[in-house]
Amino acid sequence: MTTREITTHSAEETIALGLTLARLLAPPKLVLLRGDLGAGKTTLIKGIAAAFEAAPEEDVTSPTFTLVHEYRGPLAHLYHIDLYRVDTPRQLETLGLDDLFAEDSILLIEWGEKFPRLVRDRDVEIALERVGENDRKIQITSC
Repeated sequence: MTTREITTHSAEETIALGLTLARLLAPPKLVLLRGDLGAGKTTLIKGIAAAFEAAPEEDVTSPTFTLVHEYRGPLAHLYHIDLYRVDTPRQLETLGLDDLFAEDSILLIEWGEKFPRLVRDRDVEIALERVGENDRKIQITSC
């Protein structure tokens, strides 16, 4: 397990970090993103999606109500998944996440720590913490 910590000082820096994470996230990958509401998880994913040419930054939004957003690119198939409103293993099963996992896919899962199976199966975990108005402490762990 390898861990590194980075502090960003603006949304633009958080997006730029997402762009640089692409080399760490070569598919297939299951990535858990931890952090309170407003910690910057979706902002980081904007950069990741842009790096994989799957979506422009402005098209990446939180899937809080739809639960899954799909971004198809020539380099990877990204699934941005928000489990904030998913409470039981049965509800998780109905999402069919296992069907999304393929050789060219990256599952970016917010609130996945609620489910032990996802914690166990993760390849990378990214924890974001607000440490100021615009500052974010971001810890990246490769499992």
